[in-house]
Amino acid sequence: MQMNDSQRIEAPKHKVWEALNDPEVLKASIPGCEELIKHSDTELEAKVRLKVGPVKATFGGKVTLNDLDPPNGYTIEGEGSGGVAGFARGAAKVHLEEDGPDATILHYEVDAKVGGKLAQLGARLIDSTAKRLAGEFFTAFGEQVAPGKPAATNEVEADTAPADASPSDGEEKKGWIKGLFTGKKKQDVAGDEGKIDEPAE
Repeated sequence: MQMNDSQRIEAPKHKVWEALNDPEVLKASIPGCEELIKHSDTELEAKVRLKVGPVKATFGGKVTLNDLDPPNGYTIEGEGSGGVAGFARGAAKVHLEEDGPDATILHYEVDAKVGGKLAQLGARLIDSTAKRLAGEFFTAFGEQVAPGKPAATNEVEADTAPADASPSDGEEKKGWIKGLFTGKKKQDVAGDEGKIDEPAE
């Protein structure tokens, strides 16, 4: 799946750049994020709980920041797997553009892929949820960077394969950043690793 969009944030460029590198700001912005640990300036570890159609899962994975060009942008990459849950990997290129002294346009281009059980949910479900979660992330991120000043989002352009829609087409899968933080799935047994909750018949 490929997706690109831009977002206007009511804060100067340097402040947006600092927020993009602040694990506390990112944790508060990523829907379902339970943990985000910074191991170095370019390596993080994340744990995200989400529901993708009928599947509830906890994803854990490593995230790497590459092509750092402060304060203009970077590329964020992530990859992980979760047994029966499948896998996800992806990269997002982020570019910051000044829009006057007190505002910034954040541009991003995402290329993500899922496999295993997640891929069976259908491209349309995955695409629609990715769009929704991207919107949720940037709304929360804008509020973190500039409280009380809602960010403005342009409509996402997405390039995806036509859908094999699953029965739960109306439900949504969780977005591009979560796709980057991939990996661990919940099983029906209590515990943390590899758990999946199948829908009731």
